Amino acid sequence: MADLIFPAPEAVVIPVSGGGFFPVRRIYCVGRNYAEHIREMGNDVREPPFFFGKPADAVVIDGAPMAYPPQSSDLHHEIELVVAIGKGGSFIAEAAALDHVLGYAAGLDMTRRDLQAEAKKKGRPWDMAKGFDQSAPIGTIAPAAEIGHPQAGAITLSVNGEVRQSGDLSEQIWRVAEAIACLSTFVALAPGDLIMTGTPAGVSAVERGDVLEGRIAGVGSVRTSIA
Repeated sequence: MADLIFPAPEAVVIPVSGGGFFPVRRIYCVGRNYAEHIREMGNDVREPPFFFGKPADAVVIDGAPMAYPPQSSDLHHEIELVVAIGKGGSFIAEAAALDHVLGYAAGLDMTRRDLQAEAKKKGRPWDMAKGFDQSAPIGTIAPAAEIGHPQAGAITLSVNGEVRQSGDLSEQIWRVAEAIACLSTFVALAPGDLIMTGTPAGVSAVERGDVLEGRIAGVGSVRTSIA
């Protein structure tokens, strides 16, 4: 290996329940995957899934604070089921897709909604609205070997103890296996990839000092505060 001209970035890792750490390679996000959230954002309910990304170092480990991002005055929360990939592949069959899942976690897809709205209006990418620093707080990963593959269960997000988002995993339009199969036709998945699977209705703005806590029944929780 050639000599590095400066130190390589530290690996981004997420704790796994029962021991060990999951090294993050890439973060993919499924857009518009709950009907009520799609309606509240003014879009059609049933469309083919689409994907956007966040950098691996956007991860905030459960319990750590995140900074209110610059260039925005409308920061929104989005609670999501996070899929941790443990086995890679391309053109993965839907029937075999869950075999590629190492585990699941609760996560937050934090969004600069004002920048996203501007990007939509101008037909521009969402990168700066979605992929900014500390935009992906994620809880401890629960291995699928222990919890199975959740198909239903309450998914909620509270801000300062007040419930803002409340839905059920069964309301997902594109289920985990479908999302994995579809995404793997665009890119080769690999161990270390995360897939954030969309959010239920109730997204809204947060302010500095707010405490956010998301929970997914049978999976776990995620907590952060806005610094």
